[in-house]
Amino acid sequence: MSALGQAVITALILALILTVLVVLFMIRSKRYNSHPGAQSHDVSVQVLVLGDIGRSPRMQYHALSIAKHGGRVSLIGYHESAPHPDISSSPRIITHPLSPPPAILRTKSIPFIITGPLKVLWQIHTLIYVLGFETTPSQWLLVQNPPSIPTLAVALVISRLRNTRLLIDWHNYGWTILAGTRGSSHPFVKMSKLYECLIGRWAPDANLTVTDAMARQLKNLPYGVTSPILTLHDRPANIFQPIKDPAARAAFLGRLEGVSEQTGSIMQGTTRLIVSSTSWTPDEDFSILLDALVQYASYPSAVPTIAVITGKGPQKSFYEKRVKNLQKEGKLPNITIQTKWLALEDYATLLACADLGICLHMSSSGVDLPMKVVDMFGTGLPVAAYSRYESCGELVKEGVNGCGFETSQELAAVLGRLLALKTGDGELKHLRRGATEEGNSRWDEAWDGVVGRLLGLVKS
Repeated sequence: MSALGQAVITALILALILTVLVVLFMIRSKRYNSHPGAQSHDVSVQVLVLGDIGRSPRMQYHALSIAKHGGRVSLIGYHESAPHPDISSSPRIITHPLSPPPAILRTKSIPFIITGPLKVLWQIHTLIYVLGFETTPSQWLLVQNPPSIPTLAVALVISRLRNTRLLIDWHNYGWTILAGTRGSSHPFVKMSKLYECLIGRWAPDANLTVTDAMARQLKNLPYGVTSPILTLHDRPANIFQPIKDPAARAAFLGRLEGVSEQTGSIMQGTTRLIVSSTSWTPDEDFSILLDALVQYASYPSAVPTIAVITGKGPQKSFYEKRVKNLQKEGKLPNITIQTKWLALEDYATLLACADLGICLHMSSSGVDLPMKVVDMFGTGLPVAAYSRYESCGELVKEGVNGCGFETSQELAAVLGRLLALKTGDGELKHLRRGATEEGNSRWDEAWDGVVGRLLGLVKS
């Protein structure tokens, strides 16, 4: 059977099972009933991310902002890492963990054509159970996209049957991410694109986007979204702040494993500290950074440099092995590369202590933006960012708060210029001022003016 035939059969099976679940849902679930004169404390929102809550900062910030203004939040997602500390302590936020698929569905020993549909069925079951039965009916359902399958379809069903208004927060497009690994002509990719476009056109009562470019794109075909679209640029949370006290910077560096030994030279500026964060997925090609560091290390003007890379993800071990090989081959003289997973507070402090941030985010759609750059700006950290996509200029402004690059050679040149002793200090200080100014625009202010008003939590 062809791949297209398999895809069609899979879609029909999923549709049949979803229909059965919907019928059961209609029999047992309750609907949201609005009432006149509702106050802010009556606003209830289900915030859904089909991913790890702890690694979904924007959705956590949504939940915190809703609770701050008196709304009630059911925060739904996988519980794999610690969320923002204020999430756990807020009496207005109840976290509802999703059950992860069984280990057998996450193994690579069974073909994807079998595990893929079964994993989706598991997700459909858990989503409908948590959204429809475990949580109380809500006024709004705020869902992150991507992932699109099966999140958008289930969200559409829940919102219509529960009299809930659906708000989609578009971070990117699921089909473009899938195309990055399977190719744009793959049947699954074509079906995913059609699915996402149709639901985006029919389902939401309102939409949020992370860039103006994405908002413009959604209004046009093939999406053709007619419901309201509001841009909410990512902004840093208050935990991301510059460090103005040198003693505080030295104290943190002094307790950071793998860095503490170089605290003195970092404080003196004779050793540079650069930092990058990643989910270790194919949409960030870390070979660009590694190749750039190899080239930079060969420069006569190169200075000792520590590169700290934070995050978790599927390709982490692959790149760690590559780093070890480069070190054994002597291609990284005076370059130390550390991979870490840090608590949010330590990660924020690390950014504030660094000399330069590196972002390798490659937008699959061309119109999204990486949250990590926003966090870096929040701490006043200038950024060198991969820039070969349309929306990059909405955040990283060349020569103002950072520098763009498209190749490892260009990144190596940026490192050579900015990290150079004395000659690079002036430009780094100038970019740091620009990054600090950009970071002064905070999440609370932006959220209140866009989402707070939409939800009725903030008066116009």
